[in-house]
Amino acid sequence: MRQELFRYQQVERHVRHLIESAAVGPGERLPSLRALSRKLNASITTINQAYLELEKQGLVEARPRSGFFVRKQPSCSPPVSVPRPELEPTLGNRGRLIQTVLSSVGDPNLLPLGVVCPSEELLPSKALSRLMASVLRDSPCRSIAYETIYGHLELRRQLAFRALDAGMSVSPEDFLITSGAMEALYVALRAVTRPGDNVLIQSPTYYCFLQLLENCGLRAIEIPSRPDNGVDPADVAKVLQRFDIRASIFSPNFNNPDGSLASDEAKQEVVKLLAEAEVPLIEDDVYGDLCFSSRRPRTYKSFDRVGMVLLCSSFSKTIAPGYRVGWMLPGRYFRQALEVKTVTNVCTATPTQMAVAAYLRTGQYERHLQRLRAAIEKQMQTMQIHIGNYFPAGTGMTRPKGGSVLWLELDESIDSVALFYQAREAGIGIAPGAIFSTQDKYNNFIRLSCGALWSEGLRNGLEALGGLIKEMQR
Repeated sequence: MRQELFRYQQVERHVRHLIESAAVGPGERLPSLRALSRKLNASITTINQAYLELEKQGLVEARPRSGFFVRKQPSCSPPVSVPRPELEPTLGNRGRLIQTVLSSVGDPNLLPLGVVCPSEELLPSKALSRLMASVLRDSPCRSIAYETIYGHLELRRQLAFRALDAGMSVSPEDFLITSGAMEALYVALRAVTRPGDNVLIQSPTYYCFLQLLENCGLRAIEIPSRPDNGVDPADVAKVLQRFDIRASIFSPNFNNPDGSLASDEAKQEVVKLLAEAEVPLIEDDVYGDLCFSSRRPRTYKSFDRVGMVLLCSSFSKTIAPGYRVGWMLPGRYFRQALEVKTVTNVCTATPTQMAVAAYLRTGQYERHLQRLRAAIEKQMQTMQIHIGNYFPAGTGMTRPKGGSVLWLELDESIDSVALFYQAREAGIGIAPGAIFSTQDKYNNFIRLSCGALWSEGLRNGLEALGGLIKEMQR
């Protein structure tokens, strides 16, 4: 016969449901002892015991004179380790696997834990649709004409104004508008390298960087990225002394996949080291606007005094992935970047540039960012709680201060590529750690996206994924 739950355990289950359903999110206040006592017809002592049990499990925390709150940083998962890659030039060798992972982009049959893209419900689709309609109605001839190679002037003006938040003082003439950040990165690489060159990257790094290097015939030299502070300037100095480096690609603000955020001091030192060695620094800043604090982090470009930093970014992670509106600040390499852009696609689509410019001009972007940041932070913290519940004990997990991904370290017995295929068969998309490096240092790591809104399907998917990992571990 099934054993009946104690009364406090019934209360505990009720509170767990509030947390798991995201009715009360991370950092939010749970019902008071008296309120829950009245609702569940249980004594205050019983309610208090349930809360204390949940506090022991790391799900809630008590705050003096304030009550109980859903814990923001679950204590059940240790930090991930930081493998040190071999210091040697390596040709790209992950292209086919990366292409397989990318094939899941936009697949409605897969739980979107493998694709970094905000949920459609979090994006300003209605506002952008109205602005697009207005653009097409008011400027029908202009909207179907070629835009200049440089990009829509009003968009570049708005970007120059917003650059002040990232510590940069630039003019509209300093920008090139591109078809997403990926084109900006491609243009930047082509502008400063030739096949066979060595390119310095952080490890782990975004797998599309590796695919770009492979397609351009470039060799990667990897230095470790630490989830708490990113690239160490001392590692940069060591590589510059040993190798002939012709370019570098770094993501200082919420690196994909480990979510690392470099300090201003480290950013300044890295920019200085590379400038002294006359090595161009290609900066990817697509996640800079997705910070969970009130202060947007500075960029490498904000410390650039000689034009050696080529900053690349886009609106794909914040307002409209399908619009493909990106941009770059090529610095002293503007002419070379313009030549590559010209022979790549001449110019970026006109209507989407006009609509995004109008969206920025009306001041809606800042209000949207506040809502988006709060939603992703809540989603990420909710996922951290459930990963702690459903994944094997000892699973390592990052605690990013922005961005929208979690980087997990599984038991050494787990092959993340095999897990990727098993998860896909179960209808779950993930990104295996093997694609984030040219070396076999992250075979037991996976990256999970936190862009989708919390749902029962997402909870079930995490539980099923945890079950797959436990089965493989056994």
